[in-house]
Amino acid sequence: MVSKILKKTPTKPTKDRRNHRRRRKSTPLKNVTNATSFFIASINKSIYTCQRRLIKIFTKFTNIGTPNRRKQGFHILKKCPISKDEEEKQQLLGKDNNNHIRRSLNFNNVFVLPPSLLPERRTIFLDLDETLIHSTTDPSPERFDFIVRPRIEGEVMNFYVLKRPGVDEFLESISKEFEIVVFTAGLKEYASLVLDKIDRNGVISHRLFRDSCKEMDGRFVKDLSQIGRDLKNVVLVDDNPNAYIFQPDNALPVRPFIDDLQDRELENVRRFFEGSDCFEDMRDAVKKYIWEGEQKQQVLEMF
Repeated sequence: MVSKILKKTPTKPTKDRRNHRRRRKSTPLKNVTNATSFFIASINKSIYTCQRRLIKIFTKFTNIGTPNRRKQGFHILKKCPISKDEEEKQQLLGKDNNNHIRRSLNFNNVFVLPPSLLPERRTIFLDLDETLIHSTTDPSPERFDFIVRPRIEGEVMNFYVLKRPGVDEFLESISKEFEIVVFTAGLKEYASLVLDKIDRNGVISHRLFRDSCKEMDGRFVKDLSQIGRDLKNVVLVDDNPNAYIFQPDNALPVRPFIDDLQDRELENVRRFFEGSDCFEDMRDAVKKYIWEGEQKQQVLEMF
């Protein structure tokens, strides 16, 4: 009886069952779901591709804005803006002369020199006018070594410059053992042209001008406490006592130079620096030098 019932129970052939399964997979709901999944996957892939492209683009911008220090840093420093007079001078010379012109840094109106290339060397700050040279404007004097023509407040002016006797030998000699910085109260437009003339060999490491001085009661004072050097290793050579009222112990006074071609003041200064290596503090060397000078002056006054 059971066998008869089983035989009469309708069954689907294997082929029909496969067709039925295929028809079930292709129902409209399934198609919508598959299409949605494919669409979402495409969007995700597009977003990922865009992210990768954006990362590459921003990486390129970062590389452009951040120079390679080992390869590009020096060239970027050489391309810093220069004055019109310096540019004209370089064109006349037919070469880039910026290698001998190093800059000071300015942080919140406080001038700090870059670290010395030779930290073991002491630093000599040299005044310019009446210490290394003397200059006058028109009319032309009888004696002068060269002329500079800076543009000051829109007007070109003639300065006739006379070098102090022995200045070339002096700079060359002290540069072998000391870091040389010219610190002048003169305007940059004028002083930079003068220094280009007297520093042909590039022995001056840095240049500080009037904008690095502090003005007090109409006087320009050179504050050595804010230039990034230990004061025990610093000497300022200057003819003007007003310039070193903040650090008189660091100042080596010299007689002002005008036009005396028999002047030998720089020879005395050179001998002072040659004998200063036995002092740990340059201020002690300055005191000894000044004391000896006063003793000699007293002896001369006696005769």
